[in-house]
Amino acid sequence: MSSPPLVRPLTVIRPRGARTLVGWAELWAYRDLVYFLTWRDIKVRYKQTALGAAWAVLQPVLTMVVFSIFFGRLAGVPSEGVPYPVFAYTALVPWTFFANAVTQASNSLVAQEAMLTKVYFPRLIVPLAAVLAGLVDVSIAFVVLVGLMLAYGTVPTVAILALPLLVVFAAITALAVGLWLSALNVRYRDVRYTLPFIVQLWLFASPVAYPSSLVPEAWRPLYGVNPMVGVVDGFRWALLGGTESPGSAFLVSVAAVVALLVGGLAYFRRMERSFADAV
Repeated sequence: MSSPPLVRPLTVIRPRGARTLVGWAELWAYRDLVYFLTWRDIKVRYKQTALGAAWAVLQPVLTMVVFSIFFGRLAGVPSEGVPYPVFAYTALVPWTFFANAVTQASNSLVAQEAMLTKVYFPRLIVPLAAVLAGLVDVSIAFVVLVGLMLAYGTVPTVAILALPLLVVFAAITALAVGLWLSALNVRYRDVRYTLPFIVQLWLFASPVAYPSSLVPEAWRPLYGVNPMVGVVDGFRWALLGGTESPGSAFLVSVAAVVALLVGGLAYFRRMERSFADAV
């Protein structure tokens, strides 16, 4: 008796609707690829390095030392009643994650040229995996933050329960910016050269080395247009019991992130059809 003929599954790839910014079902179907790219980015980051995962700690720690000397001791920048090293490092944990995630996400599409030109998969996966890989650095740097807080006798309040949501907020912020820059980088390679300068300016435009309270009250809503204001102030509020709760600037930052994310998804979707040709 002959065996029945094999029936090969047929996959039909259709464009998403005009109003669909994210194909959630498609992303879920490619979840294994998200995991693979994320894990590969993590391994490549520390491959053949002498210090390995210690690089996730050295960058914020050394920056904290420099800030503590020049801003905390010499300039006398206020730290809202918290020891300045703890004050600075609490902000540097999300900032370092944001800066590295945006840099990796911005260059991710160009780095995946071979995949983009040969096989189909949701292009959104590439910058998403770059951002998710950075969460490992946050976990490592947070262990050092806990030790620093214990050394200075800083005890968090019940607001620390909001920390997981703030980590998600930081990741969404990095993804929103990364979507814009990754799509732009495919067409304009100037992005990769100007990005370090932009990130450096962004650092000093954010309340990392200084508190948001130094900004006049009337200017804080405008200051909150910088999405990292909400991220940094949120982390300090959740971890440092002596700081004031985020105000209007935080709400403006949340609105700015939503606008950046929706706009970034729309622009990314419009440009992704030409990625394979332009990359």
